[in-house]
Amino acid sequence: MRSFEPFNLCSYRLSLPLAVLIVAWIAAVLAPSAVASTGVDAPVNTIRVAYIEFPPITYRNDRGEPAGDVVDITRKVAREAGYELELIYLPVARAYLYVRNGTIDMLMALTDIPGLKGDILESWVSPTPVVLSAWYLDKMAPIDHLDQFRNKTVILISGYTYAGLRDWLLSQADIRITEAPNHRSALNMLKRNRGDYLLDYRQPVRDILVHPTDADVRESEIRSRHGAWLFSLANPRAAVLREAFDEAYVRLAERGEVPPVEPFQKTYVVPGFPAAYR
Repeated sequence: MRSFEPFNLCSYRLSLPLAVLIVAWIAAVLAPSAVASTGVDAPVNTIRVAYIEFPPITYRNDRGEPAGDVVDITRKVAREAGYELELIYLPVARAYLYVRNGTIDMLMALTDIPGLKGDILESWVSPTPVVLSAWYLDKMAPIDHLDQFRNKTVILISGYTYAGLRDWLLSQADIRITEAPNHRSALNMLKRNRGDYLLDYRQPVRDILVHPTDADVRESEIRSRHGAWLFSLANPRAAVLREAFDEAYVRLAERGEVPPVEPFQKTYVVPGFPAAYR
């Protein structure tokens, strides 16, 4: 019986036109898979980043565009690190959900958020400090213990979780809660005596204390925090992204293009602050 040898293209003498046709056919067959394997058609180094309504740190401006101090810094750092950003505006609760399940790669937020423990990596550098304060009129006493909220009405900003503190406040039978849609409305409610204290962050409120009638507004620090980039552990490259962003920030800081790198100092918590949300 005649034996068959494996086909070996190199063992055949081909005419030049036929050889050219075969090579062209092979190239046509392999080209799509080569493009797919290198991801030429996909965005290169694009990461999905969520931001929330937290002016002046992160917010959506009147033109519907992402804006804010940390948005600007994040753009610089991403460019330095070699990444493109797809910025996505989300309500706080949905931003937390999406960073947990990997729908987004990164969230611009705060450190030590109880509901995200085990789901994210926090950046080692902080692009901004963040302070939560109790705001009140000068007829009220400063807050030096959280028990002073008891038997009082506290104004909260709708949609803010206050890193879980909202749940604790709502669970207290002797603390009355009312809500405002934004910082300016909340401040107006306070001045109209529709609440005894306003729980809100320092930077957004100080940014709008510009009216003459705002002169009677006082502030007591409740908790200091660090702003951070939170990288989703659902993304297998979370550690790589964190390292790239941290190193890029340090390089920019050395060139004076972003605020200096500050060590993560011990944060302040007012006495009586519930331990579960520290």
